[in-house]
Amino acid sequence: MAKLDAIVAYANRYLRVAEVEDYPGAHNGLQVENSGSVKRVLASVDAGLPVIKKAVALGSGSLLVVHHGLFWSGVQSVTGIFREKLEIMRKADMALYSVHLPLDAHAVLGNNVLLAKALGLRGLKPFLGFGRAGTFAGSRTELVRRLMKTTGRVPEVCAAGPARPRRVGVITGGAGDMVEKAAAAGVDTFVTGEGPQWSWVRAEELGINVIYGGHYATETLGVQALAAHLAKKFRLPSKFVDHPVPL
Repeated sequence: MAKLDAIVAYANRYLRVAEVEDYPGAHNGLQVENSGSVKRVLASVDAGLPVIKKAVALGSGSLLVVHHGLFWSGVQSVTGIFREKLEIMRKADMALYSVHLPLDAHAVLGNNVLLAKALGLRGLKPFLGFGRAGTFAGSRTELVRRLMKTTGRVPEVCAAGPARPRRVGVITGGAGDMVEKAAAAGVDTFVTGEGPQWSWVRAEELGINVIYGGHYATETLGVQALAAHLAKKFRLPSKFVDHPVPL
């Protein structure tokens, strides 16, 4: 076993949690503590009720690391489903650690850098803040194939740009509304998770490829890498609690 406070302190430093600005309601770091000892590190994208039930079924004393945690809108009453989540975690002595934009932005374990590398992009540089952009040597079809292999799902493709992309930008999750900024930043192909309907229309007008790989699907890499990293450092087993959302 390992000490929860030691794991949390290390993760906060390694991910620069205090330095990376996030949405006002987001709370990065430890969200729920347990009795203080951790037997295993689990990872999942979301802290939904089905995920928490799957996690506690793996045994007591776990630390669940998620990308989308419990808190987004400030103060909330401890009632209904929210209370149920907390009660289930308490009974299972499970701790919950959430990290949103600090994980997206991380240079080693971040969702963006890991997806960009999986796609085979070269010469990676920061893109629109916490994204990554690089060059690609293949066709648009090959890029889509690599995304499918990485995420395990078929993406939606707005093929309004070149058939052979040269400059590709990656921002995982729900960044489709950044299509205009992506085009202005000089990429001819933008890979993201999901976006509003108008983003497709605007991409056609701008002559840029936009590949929507799925919000959940594009954000599984970071939490898995973080859990594996923490498990290795603190000599604990780790497991990914997969609960796909097809959006």
